[in-house]
Amino acid sequence: MLFLLSDFTIITHEFPNREDIHIYAVGDLHLGSAEHMRKEWDAFLKRILEDPHGYVILVGDLINNSTRNSVGNGVFEDLLTPSEQVEVITEQLKPLSERILASVSGNHCDRTMKDCGFNVSYDIAVRLGIQHLWRDNIAFVRIRMGDKDAKGTKNPTYMLTVVHGNGGGKKTGSAVNNAVDFANIIEGNDCLVLGHTHKPYVTQGSKLFIDTRNNQVSFKPYKVVSVTSWLQYGGYAAKKMLPPTGHSPQIITLCGTRKEMLVSM
Repeated sequence: MLFLLSDFTIITHEFPNREDIHIYAVGDLHLGSAEHMRKEWDAFLKRILEDPHGYVILVGDLINNSTRNSVGNGVFEDLLTPSEQVEVITEQLKPLSERILASVSGNHCDRTMKDCGFNVSYDIAVRLGIQHLWRDNIAFVRIRMGDKDAKGTKNPTYMLTVVHGNGGGKKTGSAVNNAVDFANIIEGNDCLVLGHTHKPYVTQGSKLFIDTRNNQVSFKPYKVVSVTSWLQYGGYAAKKMLPPTGHSPQIITLCGTRKEMLVSM
């Protein structure tokens, strides 16, 4: 029986020491693809492992998972079979299993789900022992610093929304607009983390917040972080005349003593 939790069941993590944490947003690896940037990914994985304050959010499409019916160059172009891809990514992520904050499924994961009802993203989560942190469509992640019963800016709470993403088109502007439109419907969110478009970017917006209890109007900022892909240019992208995208892994830093979020690329 699948250990499935509702997309709207909030994932909560406590960090009582109030130390800054670094969240490595990882998605669109497409491990097994001929264009997968293996050398760069191995170096980045090593960097995460060596960061004592490093944690991970998995944003989907960790493996390429080509099938006979999938869009792209097809199953015969991949360097590894889907089952081999699952084995490799599981072994790579096992040392980080206790530092994974959330995982969502991607459209490449849905390929086998559509063909035979098998979700490789969930299977990877089970192998890593993080099925309670896995969500099929969208994950809401609450990160609380310090004493959970304390209040005030010294013990900040962060809300992150994680989704693989959808659409986007050729232009970066359209991808940003789609993401910001979605972020604007999530009240109380501090950061939307997504992927899919293979366009790494960070943008910050702000919402007007009307506090009727204190009769005040304030501004609530939020960020949108689109993760980088780990594919060299070529193959399907070149065939479809899609423009090359930059490669720039993102690190989200959450301050433990005050409400402050920084994103480096």
